[in-house]
Amino acid sequence: MFSGLMLGATALVGLSLSPAFAASGDMIGVAMPTKSSARWIDDGNNIVAQLKAKGYNPDLQYADDDIPNQLAQIENMVTKGAKILVIASIDGTTLTDVLQKAADKGVKVIAYDRLIKGSPNVDYYATFDNYKVGVLQATSLVDALGLKDGKGPFNIELFGGSPDDNNAFFFYNGAMSVLQPYLDSKKLVVQSGQMGMDKVSTLRWDPAVAQARMDNLLSAYYTGKHVDAVLSPYDGLSIGIISSLKGVGYGSGDMKMPYVSGQDCEVQSIKSIIAGEQYSSIFKDTRDLAKVTVAMIDAMENGKTPEVNDTKTYNNGKKVVPSYLLTPVVVTKANWKAALIDTGYYKASQF
Repeated sequence: MFSGLMLGATALVGLSLSPAFAASGDMIGVAMPTKSSARWIDDGNNIVAQLKAKGYNPDLQYADDDIPNQLAQIENMVTKGAKILVIASIDGTTLTDVLQKAADKGVKVIAYDRLIKGSPNVDYYATFDNYKVGVLQATSLVDALGLKDGKGPFNIELFGGSPDDNNAFFFYNGAMSVLQPYLDSKKLVVQSGQMGMDKVSTLRWDPAVAQARMDNLLSAYYTGKHVDAVLSPYDGLSIGIISSLKGVGYGSGDMKMPYVSGQDCEVQSIKSIIAGEQYSSIFKDTRDLAKVTVAMIDAMENGKTPEVNDTKTYNNGKKVVPSYLLTPVVVTKANWKAALIDTGYYKASQF
């Protein structure tokens, strides 16, 4: 798994070693959704540090998962003279009007990690291969259960991300591409019958919502039955799901903890993986995503075309947005040190 990390890093060499342009001190607006996830704090800090190092003037704002707040912040950035906007949207369908105002002033827009939908005024998209994230999450569960060796049947429950986040559908569809054959052969069984994003999504990626839904699933469908795996698309949801499972005795006595996936390698979840509770997470190195984003900014500021590696996948309803996709890496108890400590992403003292 670590080799995938090295491949992802190698792919960035051309970007990270591009000439350090003498930036003009232009203001770059950076709109992030929330500070409730450590992941977004890291994203903001990484982008700001790299922008400052290149001589730009970053304006970083967090919107506390409040859509009107984010709209007001972006409009204010445009008013203050931002040349380029980097936007990780709360709801990717709500920005059409404010982005038209930005376009009218010649402001360029980079959608950051979450695709902005319904607007022709999205110039580029920097993200990870979100479909592959789902594939890796599901594959980690398949491997843990031994399904490829013919083991089963097993009970699994499915959780999806927020329905207003375009990425959530890529995560779910990627996972289902792996799980569907086992569901069809009855080697995997969803006792609740709840499948599809219309039934399994979790608004705003809220851990409390995931925990409450897991509570309901356990009481309604698992009296006398055992949950063997839970597809969770994000570490915050995984923590809520695991809390629910522990509340009815999983992880103690002879009630084995189900294999639970996750994403973002947040510190609490890595501690959970080390403790044998959460099984896996997906590592998305925000330092690399910041490098790609700042390279895009540099190119546009210097009248050049940013480097992309995908011009087909991300249709936002108005256009196919040219994208740069980074490679995600699955992390388990077997490789967490190699992936997270040896690369300098975290310090060993944090665990």
